Amino acid sequence: MDSGPHRVSDVMTRAVVAVGRKALFKDIVERMQQWNVGALPVLEGDGRVIGVVSEADLLPKEEFRDRDPDRSTRLRRLPDLAKAAAVCAEELMSSPAVTVHADATLAEAARIMALKRVKRLPVVNAEGVLDGVISRGDLLKVFLRPDNDLADEIRRDVVDVLFPAPVEPVHIMVTDGVATLTGRVGDPERIPLAVRLVRGVEGIVGVDCRLTAAGSDSGSDEPVADSRRTG
Repeated sequence: MDSGPHRVSDVMTRAVVAVGRKALFKDIVERMQQWNVGALPVLEGDGRVIGVVSEADLLPKEEFRDRDPDRSTRLRRLPDLAKAAAVCAEELMSSPAVTVHADATLAEAARIMALKRVKRLPVVNAEGVLDGVISRGDLLKVFLRPDNDLADEIRRDVVDVLFPAPVEPVHIMVTDGVATLTGRVGDPERIPLAVRLVRGVEGIVGVDCRLTAAGSDSGSDEPVADSRRTG
């Protein structure tokens, strides 16, 4: 991966299994089992996403299979009862589908998943045509970035920008995603900003900032930060 911010297009799955609106209940279940997914986009003939069928949409059929709900349940669970009687995708699907565009950042995709309480998002173009799917697991791929790549990005995009002429070289070490910064700098007010920016590098798990500012009177160093912060 290149330096961030990373986009949905960087990590999404492009080979996507989907169903048409007339797909039958059993076919949907079989396709989910075959491809080991918990939700399927529902497409119009031109590939436009019109909804999503998830395992949650299918479960009411089993829940209400052998019992008649009482009046209170019928009032509270009317949508679920409708799904229990459904036989095809257009009757089962949640619509409109919650989607995301390929150029959205991973943070934006994560927020949509959290707010809408979904595990997967169809990725669509400007016309709503399916381009791929992104899952929670895909969002975690940034944490597989090599430590050396993370250190290089921190050097290029943070340290060299904020501290172009440090009192002594700023050393950057990344181990298992945790970045440690050591060295003396002339502008201590920039150190908290450096910590925030390093923490924002995608793939960083934590920041241990040990940067110090050169003392202006005694010539000794003044510790500015020595703390481990989670990303």
